[in-house]
Amino acid sequence: MSLRKRTPTAIVFLAIVFAVIQFTPNIVMFLFLQGIVVASLIEFYNLAQRRKHFPERLLGVVMALILCAPFYFKAIPFELALFGCFLLAGLWYVITFNTIEKLVTFPTSIALTLFGAFYLSFTLNYIYRIKAERGPFYLYFLFSIIFLGDTGAYFIGKLLGKHKMTPMASPHKTWEGSLGGIVFGCFGGVLAQQVLVPKEVGIGQALLCGLLVHAVAQLSDPLESLFKRAVGVKDSANILPGHGGFLDRIDSLILASPFFYYFIKFFWK
Repeated sequence: MSLRKRTPTAIVFLAIVFAVIQFTPNIVMFLFLQGIVVASLIEFYNLAQRRKHFPERLLGVVMALILCAPFYFKAIPFELALFGCFLLAGLWYVITFNTIEKLVTFPTSIALTLFGAFYLSFTLNYIYRIKAERGPFYLYFLFSIIFLGDTGAYFIGKLLGKHKMTPMASPHKTWEGSLGGIVFGCFGGVLAQQVLVPKEVGIGQALLCGLLVHAVAQLSDPLESLFKRAVGVKDSANILPGHGGFLDRIDSLILASPFFYYFIKFFWK
């Protein structure tokens, strides 16, 4: 995909994300994030359907919204939301799966429906929690590590990449590109520390954060790619010109966001 096609979409999308994070109340950002979660979840379910698996989309979306509730409403325990999802799923399947034809698809349907909701809603809502508890600068800290690391991995991989890293999940990713991503991720952490929170975080902490967070992002990306490779597609959708779908754009953040949240929670003051 050429940079000429990717750049305009990236600029517009990043401008919208920045405006929402920086200038809107928390409730607006929370709702905006749920829109991205739901769009990504629908793309995930569409991928499954290509392999003749049929997750229950409406049920999955409702469960995703239930799982997001504890992130905004602190009075709601996450355990309650999780139990509510299992209760709702049980009720849904017992009532609606009432034919032999549906019964055959039950195991894969319930597994994919539950996994998709948990995989995307539980993880991505840590983006909101970081902003709500730490403020927007810490989100920009995370984004700097991810985006600069991904950029470094792309260009170093293009220039020097020879040894395949995860050929089954991501055929074009190389160990050389991975190392470049780690280096640029560390640079992103130090740059963010210097510009955003110089009095709160030390350079050594920023370096370690950049290294570990981008390492987790490099796991998160090919994990999402496995779902696409399993159904033989390059992108999860064609909604964003030059970028595929929402799931393609947030794949690195799926695991990196909760990791970053707990890293700064337990290792930074």
